[in-house]
Amino acid sequence: MWKFLTDTIWAKLIEGILGLSLESRVGEVAWYFLHAASTILILLGLGIFIISILRTFISTEKIKKFIESHKGIKSNVMASVLGVITPFCSCSSVPIFIGFIEAGIPTGVVFSFLITSPIVNEAAFLILMTIFGWKVATIYAISGIVIGVLGGMLIGKLKMEKYIEGYIYKMHLEGKKEKIYRGRERLTYAWKETKDVVIKLIPYMIVGIGIGAFIHGWVPTDLLSKYGGKDNFFAVPIATLVAIPLYTDAAGIIPVAEALITKGVGIGTTMAFMMAAVALSLPEMLLLKKVIKLPLIATFVGIVGTGIIAVGYLFNYIA
Repeated sequence: MWKFLTDTIWAKLIEGILGLSLESRVGEVAWYFLHAASTILILLGLGIFIISILRTFISTEKIKKFIESHKGIKSNVMASVLGVITPFCSCSSVPIFIGFIEAGIPTGVVFSFLITSPIVNEAAFLILMTIFGWKVATIYAISGIVIGVLGGMLIGKLKMEKYIEGYIYKMHLEGKKEKIYRGRERLTYAWKETKDVVIKLIPYMIVGIGIGAFIHGWVPTDLLSKYGGKDNFFAVPIATLVAIPLYTDAAGIIPVAEALITKGVGIGTTMAFMMAAVALSLPEMLLLKKVIKLPLIATFVGIVGTGIIAVGYLFNYIA
C-alpha cells in the first residue's frame, strides 16, 4: 500500500510538476531518490520512536546487572543483542563503550556490544526487511550478532585490557543519577530522541540515497555485475576495504546497497560493503584512539574485518 501511494505521488510530481518523463534517466533518478528518501525517513523515524520509548524502561545499571547475570558466551550474546537495540551509528556507540568499561564489565563482553551496535539496529532491520524481505534482514542481523559474539570472545581471550587507556579505569559513575521517566515524559523523550537522531542522520541519508540514485540511473549494469558479481572472488574483500573510509549508519547505506544489488552486484559483496561502512569507519577509529591503544584497534579491525568478509562470502554462496 505504501509503495503504491509513494509511486503515485512521486510519479505525478515528477511528470506533472517537474515535467520529466519517468522513462528518462533524470526522471528515473529523481523518482528513485524521492521514493527511497520518503520510505527510509518514515521507517527510520518510526523505528527510533518505538525503541526510544522502550529505552526509558531500561537503565545502565539494569543493563550491567543483566549482562553480569550471565557468564561465558551467554554474556557476549547478551551484550551483542543489547547492541542491536542501542545507538544508531558507530561513533555514538563509543561513549556507551566507555560507560561499560567504567562499570567493570569484562573487555571482551564490551567489545561484543561495540561490534554489533553499529552493524545491526532495529531501524536498519525494519528497512532491510521492507526492501529485501525478512530472510535477508534476519540473516544480516544474525550475522552481525555472530560477528559481535565471536569477536568479543576472541578479544577477551587475548587479554588485551592493558591496551585500554588507564584513565578510563579511574573514572567512576558514583553520584551520577540516571533520569527516571514516567507517563508522558516517555513520549516527550522519544519524540526529542527521534528528532535529534533523524536530523543528525539526514545529511548521511541524502548522500547515501544520492549515491544510490546515481548508481541506479547512470552506472552500467554490465560494469558492476562484472566486477562486483558473486563470481568475482576478490569482490568481497575489495568492497570491505572500499567501505572503510566512508562514514554512515546502516539506514543511510541501505539505499546504496539496494542500487548495487539491482545492478548485479552480489548480495554478499553488498552486505560486506554495508557492514564495513558502519562498523569500521575512520571516524569511529579516531574516537576509539582516545580510549584504546593501537594494538587493540588493529586487533579489533582485523577480527571484525575478517568476520565481515566471511559473511560476505557466505551471503554470495547461499544467495
